[in-house]
Amino acid sequence: YIIGMNTNSNTYTVIYSIILVVIVAAVLAFAAMFLKPTQDANVKKDTISQILTAATFTGVEDSKILDTYRQEIESAILVDINGEEVGTLDIQECEVYSNSDLKRQITADPKALPVYIFKNGITVIPCYGAGLWGPIWGYVGLEKDLKTIKAVRFGHKGETPGLGAKISDEPSFAEAFVGKTIGEGEVIFEVTKPANRQTENNGVDAISGATITSQALGKTLDQWFGFYKNYFAKNAAVCCGQACEEVAAEEVVEPVNTV
Repeated sequence: YIIGMNTNSNTYTVIYSIILVVIVAAVLAFAAMFLKPTQDANVKKDTISQILTAATFTGVEDSKILDTYRQEIESAILVDINGEEVGTLDIQECEVYSNSDLKRQITADPKALPVYIFKNGITVIPCYGAGLWGPIWGYVGLEKDLKTIKAVRFGHKGETPGLGAKISDEPSFAEAFVGKTIGEGEVIFEVTKPANRQTENNGVDAISGATITSQALGKTLDQWFGFYKNYFAKNAAVCCGQACEEVAAEEVVEPVNTV
């Protein structure tokens, strides 16, 4: 039909444009569908790389990220708001929560929050929230007491380069978290200007020139630490009990045989 039409007519132009748009849309849809598994795999690998960084496994080669995760993690579980285990994640399949999964947990009821426990004694928990220009997220590695921060890794989608983006690309900012502890009062953790800090060890200084992003990260951490507080309380108590038993065992002195 279109072959015999007047190529200078408006009808020909409209029909030709429609056909061209349909063909291009079909090609793009096919390409997106074809590439999606690869894209999903890359996103998962990047997520696991961030989790490993929070667990102090840094500098892992790209080709070894998944194998390192399988070798070094002890268990990956899901817990509810009461700190009770409600499920597990498949370690061999490298099953982890995506950012979309984390976002859903903010309003989910009941919740199923991921906990990544590594053989080196570090427990990694995630966080997700809203920054200045888009979502921000992160992973926090905790020592056995489930209070002291060992390492962190943060990410963002659209924070300002050189300012808010420093939450992910400024090593000194991540280093400031090391040794800080999760609080138990009204303010669990904060990222703000030194003059506005309500606590000394339960927070870090905001990034200069990026106050809004810094405060948003602080609120995100405070919220997610709150989600896990019952898990922390129950499992830290177990660790403390074991530690006390070990100390007590070391202090037992064998009686001297005087016979």
